[in-house]
Amino acid sequence: MSKLISLFEGFRRSERSLFRPCIIAEAGVNHEGKMELAHRLIEEAAGAGADAIKFQTYKAETIASRHSPAYWDTSKEPTLSQFELFKKYDKFWKKEFEDIKSCCDRNGIEFLSTPFDIESARFLNDMVDVFKISSSDITNRPFIEFICDFGKPIILSTGASYLYEIEEAVMWIQDKGNPLALLHCVLNYPTENRNAHLGMILHLREKFPDHLIGYSDHTLPGDMRVLMTATLLGAVVLEKHFTHDKSLPGNDHYHAMDKEDLARFRADLDETFEMLGRFDKHSLPSEEPARKNARRSLVASRDIHRGRCLTAEDVTWKRPAFGISPRDYDRVLGRTARVDIEKDASLDWGMLDAALDGPSTKNA
Repeated sequence: MSKLISLFEGFRRSERSLFRPCIIAEAGVNHEGKMELAHRLIEEAAGAGADAIKFQTYKAETIASRHSPAYWDTSKEPTLSQFELFKKYDKFWKKEFEDIKSCCDRNGIEFLSTPFDIESARFLNDMVDVFKISSSDITNRPFIEFICDFGKPIILSTGASYLYEIEEAVMWIQDKGNPLALLHCVLNYPTENRNAHLGMILHLREKFPDHLIGYSDHTLPGDMRVLMTATLLGAVVLEKHFTHDKSLPGNDHYHAMDKEDLARFRADLDETFEMLGRFDKHSLPSEEPARKNARRSLVASRDIHRGRCLTAEDVTWKRPAFGISPRDYDRVLGRTARVDIEKDASLDWGMLDAALDGPSTKNA
């Protein structure tokens, strides 16, 4: 079973728990139309610890008009038209993605690809267990409903969206009955850390408690602290662009992570969850010596002769916790000593007779 399917099936809302996130390496079209490069991205993502790798499936003619302007940093990606940019990278289609899916299977990494039209959604349905829908289609009701009709879980990015737009899309998906994950996302490339607004993850968790919440990241990789922070805020799906070479110009290379970034984050994530440990408060085996030696018992504060009815002046509390717990202080007062008890001896129930009618402050 895929990690994503397991996450959907096992998800239960808990304000006190964090779930180890599913990491999606967003290869997008960083293969640049070269199958050997697509294979390399798959192998490197799998080797560095990604749970899934996601591509994008589109044709320029169905995603953008020929008059669609650029909205990205043209000093990084100089192409001035969306149509022209998409045309550069739309060479892969059904046959190529079948090859990519096979490569993913061989490398033990889940295959995903975002469809941007009806035809690609149809053939991708035979290859994916989960559908990803882009932020750009969050208002595209007929396309969302078409994808929902395949009956598979949906991951929906929420970049550049107002809450009411997310609520609308969630309603369309809920009406179809598909399991849903919503990803917080900021749609500018690259996103400065101060503009990541990771607090919105908490808002999504509050507003949509019955759905998985995650994060699609467009910040520069750096020390990967942004993804770690998102995890600690409760993101259970993490998506970040992935490349084999961050120095390459254009498209999604310059704000993507590479295999070293991914491997470092995966190691930090493992260490963090090891530190987090369990989420239900419980005494640990490693604490047992402290439980026995650092806690206190009731002890005789002075010599107590057999037959004496114990009063507050006879009893105090000291370490270790080998005798009667101080929680039973009131039950001890008023009982009669069955034996002579030396000062500083830990009290146990065998030293005492049954209680009188109630605790006493007088000597027997």
